[in-house]
Amino acid sequence: MRPHRILVIPALALLFAALPHAARAQKIKTENLPNFDLRPFHFGFALSYNTSDFFMTLKPTAPFTDSVLVIDHVKQPGFNLGIVSSFNMTPNLSLRFLPSLSFQERQLQYRFNRSVGKDALYTKPVESTYLEFPLLLKLRSDRINNFAVYLLAGGKYSIDMASKKDVNQAIDDEIVIKLTKTDYSVEVGGGVDMFLPYFKFGLELKMGIGLPNVLIDDNTRFSAPLESLRTKTYMLSFTFEG
Repeated sequence: MRPHRILVIPALALLFAALPHAARAQKIKTENLPNFDLRPFHFGFALSYNTSDFFMTLKPTAPFTDSVLVIDHVKQPGFNLGIVSSFNMTPNLSLRFLPSLSFQERQLQYRFNRSVGKDALYTKPVESTYLEFPLLLKLRSDRINNFAVYLLAGGKYSIDMASKKDVNQAIDDEIVIKLTKTDYSVEVGGGVDMFLPYFKFGLELKMGIGLPNVLIDDNTRFSAPLESLRTKTYMLSFTFEG
């Protein structure tokens, strides 16, 4: 066998041995923020789009109260601005505090029977500006390159900065649906974390379910048919953490 052929055979063997390692090296992506999870505290901010609504319960006598025929509740869009504070208790479990300002609106639509002519229709917007204090547990998966998924659960205390509980209800067309100034709810949701070169971007979806009845029954013809109103909110959030 010629000498150059003897040298080619080991060279080919080395080449084929190196190919799997080269292929694996191409599949390995650069890991952004590799030390992010080593720090116990992280801070950032959140921008959110929300839609808010009510769980509504009518009194058994509602169809006979002031000739009311139908009451509908209609969800409306709003938005949140918040600060993110996160404490990493373990690599996969963190405690998150997200004080936020939330602008919410709902509508209650009434139809009353008239003895003469068409039914009377009224739309009552219910607007709130909440100062919210959510405290949530976040259970996150291990990182897969620059991605991770997570679940959220916790509670939230809210103060309505635009409460109208003291509004004069003397004029029928100006009557408002009064809500209590405070509310508390449970929140559940999930999302995905994306580790970018300079910060972590999160995309999450949450649902908040109010626990107490927030209706103030001041015996107007708009509040009298209602037994209770409990808040309900869906929120799509974009978080930025450094």
